[in-house]
Amino acid sequence: MRVIAGRAKGRRLLPVPGEGTRPITDRAKEALFSILGADVIYARVLDLFAGTGGVGIEALSRGARHVTFVEKAGQAVDILRQNLKATRLEAGAQVERADVFRYLEQTPREPFDLIYIAPPQYQGLWLKTLQAVDDRPAWLASGGQVVVQIFPKEYVEPNLRTLTLIDERRYGSVMLLFYALAAEVDDPDDIEA
Repeated sequence: MRVIAGRAKGRRLLPVPGEGTRPITDRAKEALFSILGADVIYARVLDLFAGTGGVGIEALSRGARHVTFVEKAGQAVDILRQNLKATRLEAGAQVERADVFRYLEQTPREPFDLIYIAPPQYQGLWLKTLQAVDDRPAWLASGGQVVVQIFPKEYVEPNLRTLTLIDERRYGSVMLLFYALAAEVDDPDDIEA
């Protein structure tokens, strides 16, 4: 794993030993940031189930204003802090050792432009986390996006009230789902021909 672009381009990131984290492949990460484009610059990012911090660190390297990393596992938090130090991106980072669901029960001080969800596979945590954000839309800034990283076979249609799926992409064993606030997405049925 490495930082693909920006201020820390080429820096290698330490992995978390074991099977507890789900690092994104370089190919999928490159595609993700290509899709997000300039929206990352000056963005406030929330990296849930942060693991090694690969996505949040990439965002900081590419000009994100701030990234909050939320990770429960102590070993992963230690590796994440080492990766931030190695990339010299600590200034824009806040690391929270916390359970994601308890963290999302709080009222955010400020909404985030990008919320990234990449929990361990096959536990239904992606859906539970997406629904927690859907129940508390104050976490997402106007014009912001929620991106979920899953293994394609994990996908089930979520029952959402405030978020809507706007894009989905597959890169081998990685599926990226992009959500936005439903109230901000034009309904194609409302567009006059």
